[in-house]
Order: sequence, then structure tokens, then C-alpha cells
Amino acid sequence: MRALCALCLGVAALIMTSGAIAVSPPELVRDVALGDSEVKVTAIRALGSSGDPAALALLQALLDGNVQTVGDKDVLLVKGDSATDLGTGKAISPLPANLEDVVINNRLRREIGSAMAGLKLTSPDRTVRLAAAKELQNGADEDLLPAISTALAKESDAEIKGMLQMTQASIQLSSPDKATRLAALRALADSNHPSTKTLLLGVLAQKNGQPVEPDAEVRSEAEKSMYAVQSRLSTGEMVGRVFSGISLGSILLLAALGLAITYGLMGVINMAHGELIMIGAYATYVVQNLFRQHLPGAFDAYLLCAVPASFAVAALVGMVLERTVIRFLYGRPLETLLATWGISLILMQTVRTIFGAQNVLVENPSWMSGGIEAITGVVLPWSRVVIIGFAAFVVALIWLLLTRTRLGLFVRAVTQNRAMASCTGVPTGRVDMWAFGLGSGLAGLAGCALSQIGNVGPDLGQSYIVDSFMVVVLGGVGQLAGTVYAAMGLGIVNKFLEAWSGAVLAKIAVLVFIIVFIQKRPQGLFALKGRTVEA
Repeated sequence: MRALCALCLGVAALIMTSGAIAVSPPELVRDVALGDSEVKVTAIRALGSSGDPAALALLQALLDGNVQTVGDKDVLLVKGDSATDLGTGKAISPLPANLEDVVINNRLRREIGSAMAGLKLTSPDRTVRLAAAKELQNGADEDLLPAISTALAKESDAEIKGMLQMTQASIQLSSPDKATRLAALRALADSNHPSTKTLLLGVLAQKNGQPVEPDAEVRSEAEKSMYAVQSRLSTGEMVGRVFSGISLGSILLLAALGLAITYGLMGVINMAHGELIMIGAYATYVVQNLFRQHLPGAFDAYLLCAVPASFAVAALVGMVLERTVIRFLYGRPLETLLATWGISLILMQTVRTIFGAQNVLVENPSWMSGGIEAITGVVLPWSRVVIIGFAAFVVALIWLLLTRTRLGLFVRAVTQNRAMASCTGVPTGRVDMWAFGLGSGLAGLAGCALSQIGNVGPDLGQSYIVDSFMVVVLGGVGQLAGTVYAAMGLGIVNKFLEAWSGAVLAKIAVLVFIIVFIQKRPQGLFALKGRTVEA
């Protein structure tokens, strides 16, 4: 039964293919196969401008050598031992003995290629049109201008239209007609395509000290277009750098937010903060695998469950560490630093034992794939956009927690004056535990976010611990607003410095700036206020 169905489908496909070619006008089919050279060229161009998908199939068959003639009347499409009369659409069996090939010389091949490109550019299938536009970028001549102009008039897709405009301009710039070159340059002035600058540089180039373009008016127009294009490209680059800086700042903010709370409240230099970030990332990985195994149909929703899971796991680990180790070391910063550094090594080795030393992949949900093209050539990835929104959401929640809840009131009281808060009945030991758990949970949220933009490994947190401390110190110890401003400022400044001096020198420059700044203003951007500080 399956074999019979397959045979029927094959026959149907053959009939549809043959019929599609047969609907081309019979006179054009005869001219292409039986006419002299000029007649064939005229017929090929007519097929290319017809917009008929059947014409594309016929031209392809000509290139493949599947079109043959019988005498000076019949034109057949021959495939193996079967043939179809292209004039009538009827099957021919057996094959005639006097079949002759249609001769296709180099000129005809060029004409067929141009005609096929024109037909592909007007195809209803976007994939076909995009492939044709990319192919034309590699090499196109003046004969294709009519087909490109026709396609541009009908094209609505911005990407394909930009490619066609660039191809059209590149052809027109080599025209001997001055007016054509000037028109092409004026059109390029309005183009947002990144390759526009390369075309204009070709017009403004010099050889042996002399301009390649002899006409002064054309060079002047090219300079005007270059200025307009550079202004737009500079704007696009600026937007891209600012977005990258905000994206980096959001990641630094998530990584430093928990540290700002624990360091500001208890003065604990927690060197294991990076490993709490790593734990949040691995919690996201585990939730992803659970969804893939047990709820594959709801896989895109796994991140909604991974966010609270990463917070809870990291917060629980943080509270355990505070109750078992850190609370015995308050007021002893050196011992605290060494102890938390040892804890970080233990956590990394534990993760290596459970998950292995190799990095693991956390997939983005489908709704985080792709991006927004804000300006031509500047794409804002959805994963980064979501992280920026997520960071803003977390900051808003923390602000509400610290300013509108009883726990937040206790945290602020202990931060400003621990002794006085204890005298008024605030359980400082319990507040320390909950605050350390909150800071650790925020580190887990940072790990969840980081898992969406890179691989997850045991060393994930090591890349962010130093930057987190820099953000906290620059913003002001215990200051939420200072942490936000410092993270965003460092992120944007770092991206602009990277474009100017490279990633390594940018890091060094930022570190030097922070050292100098702290020397001049030890309290950071925002000074902590309270009776203890004022005293």
C-alpha cells in the first residue's frame, strides 16, 4: 500500500512538473529551442520578464540539457526514458530516435542566468528571493538592471530590498553615463546598508595620487553621500554600544545586588558569592532537564520555574553557610575572607563531582530567540532585552522589600546602627541570616540570567566576583541606588572603552579609575547615612 501511494505521488509530481513547463507559451518554447541566436535571446528575456514559475522550470531544464528537439517542430522535455511534449503537454513514449540537443553557448547561458535571477527575485517564497538577492551580490551586470528594478518595485521585505538596492547601485556606479552614476550616489545617501560605505570608498579612491573617478561633480556627490552614511552608521554604532553597555550593566547589577546587601549589612567579604551565582545557573540547568524529560510540550515555560528555583536553592545554601560558618567570624574580615574563599573551592569541586568538569548548555526558550533590528545593522537580541527587563524587575522588588516591609526596616536599621537596633528589640542574628539568604538568592537569580547568554560551568562565578566588588565599592556600601548607577555606568563606560582600546586595556582603565575615585571619595557615589557613620 505504501509503495502504491509513493508511486501515485511520484506520477502526480511528474505530471505537475511537466504541466508547469507546458503552460509557457508554445511560441516562446519553440523560439528558445529552434530559433537562431538572436531569437533565442529575445525569447529568453521574454520568459525572464514573464513572472511565470513555469518559465523558471523551463530555463533550468535548458541549462541541465533536458530540452531536446525532434526535427524543426517538436520540443520535448526528456528525463531518462520518458519525455513530454512542451507544446501540448502530452507524454511521448517511446522516445523518438532522431532527438537533437539544444545548443546553449556562453552568451545564452548568461542570458538564462539573468532571466532566472529575475524570476527568482519575484518568487512568492521569501527564501528563494533572499537566496537570489545574495547570489546577485556576488556578481551582477547591467543586463540584470531591468529585473532588479522590477523586483525592487514589488519587494516589501527590508532585508531583501536593501540587498537589491546595493546591487543596483553597484551596477549603476560602473555605468559610463554620468547621470546614472549621480542618481546611484544620491540613492546610496539614503541607504542604511553597512556595505554602502565600501561602495562610496571605491568612488573616492585614488590611484597613483590621482582620483579613480575623473568627474569632480561625481566625487563631490560621493563625498556628500559618504557624510550622510557615516552619520547614520555612527548613530547605529552608538545605539549598539549603549545597548551593549546597559546589557553588561544589567548583568553586573544582578551579580552585585546580593553582594551589596550582605557586604553592606554585615561587612562580610564573601569570596563565595561567585559560586552562589554558579549554583543558580546549575539550578536553571536542572530545571531545564526536568522539563525536557517530563514536560517537553511546555519546554518554553521552563524559565518561569527556573527563576524561583535558582533563587531558592542559592538562598538556602547561603543561609546554611551563614549559620554554620560566617556568623562565627563577624568582625574578623581576614578570617572571613579566607573562610569564604575555601568555601568557594568546596562548592566548585562539589559541582564538578555532581555535573562534571565540562560546561553544560542551557537553551533559550523560543520566545527569547532572535532579536529586534532597531537600526539597519544593529540587532538587539531578545535574550539581552529580557535580561535588562528582568534586572529592572528585580531592582524594583528589592526596593519594595527594603522600604515597604518589616524585614526591610530591620535590615536598614541593622545596617545603620546594629547596637541601637539590637537595643530596640530587632533580632539582629535572625536578620543577618535572612539578609544573607536574600543576597545569596539574588546571586542565584544572576546565575539564572547568565545561563541564557553563555555556557554554564564550575568556574562561571569567578568571572564576576571582582566586578561585583568594584560595583559595590563604587556605588557605596549598602546603597541600592549606588549599586544601580555604578553597574550601569561601569557597563556603558567599559563598552565604549573596548571600542577605543580593546577589552584588556578597558578593564585596566576602569580599575585605575575606581582606585583613583575611591582615594578621593572613600564612601563611594552615595554615602551611607546614620548615627554611627555621622559619629
